Amino acid sequence: MDIYEKKSRWKIYLGIAGIVVLLVSLFYSNYLASQLANGERNKALLLFDAYSYLINLNTDTTMFDPKETLNQDISFQLDIIANNNDIPIIATESDGTIRFWRNFGPEHEDDQAFIEKELARMKRRGQEPLQLKDEYTDYLLYYKNSRTLNLLTWFPLVQLLLLGAFIAFGYYGFSAARKGEQNRVWAGMAKETAHQLGTPISAILGWIEHLKMMSSDDPEKLEIVEELDKDVDRLNLIADRFSKIGSEPVLEKTNLVDQLDEIRQYMQRRSPRNIKYDFPKQGQEEMQASINPHLFTWVMENLIRNALDAMGPEGTISASLHRDPNSISIDLKDTGKGIPANQLKKVFQPGFSTKKRGWGLGLSLAKRIIENYHKGKIFVKQSKPGEGTTFTIRLPR
Repeated sequence: MDIYEKKSRWKIYLGIAGIVVLLVSLFYSNYLASQLANGERNKALLLFDAYSYLINLNTDTTMFDPKETLNQDISFQLDIIANNNDIPIIATESDGTIRFWRNFGPEHEDDQAFIEKELARMKRRGQEPLQLKDEYTDYLLYYKNSRTLNLLTWFPLVQLLLLGAFIAFGYYGFSAARKGEQNRVWAGMAKETAHQLGTPISAILGWIEHLKMMSSDDPEKLEIVEELDKDVDRLNLIADRFSKIGSEPVLEKTNLVDQLDEIRQYMQRRSPRNIKYDFPKQGQEEMQASINPHLFTWVMENLIRNALDAMGPEGTISASLHRDPNSISIDLKDTGKGIPANQLKKVFQPGFSTKKRGWGLGLSLAKRIIENYHKGKIFVKQSKPGEGTTFTIRLPR
């Protein structure tokens, strides 16, 4: 049962829709920027015509001072020049001598050095000036994009950054809310399960005591009753495990070698005869870690059951311990069919299972127990189809 297949498709569809919206927005922004750039060039050409007309009315060194021309109707040209308040311009002679500049801000009205640097920047960018000619001299008119056009040019990048930030914060918020909801559901379901198990377990205990009294003179029946008693103890252990989900468990300093050997003994009696177990043996070097024995055993049993399902009637399950200055690692390896590479990221997600009748809860619970309660890590260290899988549990020392 893979409930994440449709979810993955929706992610793809939403991603494609987001890319389409972004491309349309970028295209439209670039279109507006190009239209504005053409408008500013046309405005610069109008300035060219206005200054060209004034230049042709003057032949002395004051030709760029329109107020010197008093006996001509130049109001139209003066209006064009006066209305240019946003496009920075620099006028030079053909030899590079700067004649005047406009729209670089009040602080640069008399700053010749600043204008020379601006002119050098324009030339380095390869900007082609507009040429103005009269009978005596050639003039060059340089202009820059207005502040509005510059802001519009940068707008797609700003839009992309804002959209990315919105998606990131939205994803984080929804993920946090979803995880919180899942945690509450898991805790509520586990506690309710423990509560529901309590009533029949108590009743079974009563019946077992009654059977003991009735079978006191029959050794065979007493043996059966003892086995039933062991199964009830197991049910009590399972109920205790469920009751600890959602609450802070008590961690105990435990020898992992002994703990793993107890788990091996229990699982080996319930495994096919051709399944071999290669676990650290009791009496070897101790490796201490703070764990909750009931919950840790639950995790290991889940991993071993998955390994048994992957191997079938024969195979080998190996466990090894590794220590470093900060943690102790437990590697559990099987010789089963392995996990496909495209499913490795989903194995710990609730509801994911490769089994036809699986609920997909075992590994999800294992991850919560190790990471939330033991502050450790659990992950797939290695898996190859046909060769087996290695899970690693890393616990802080």
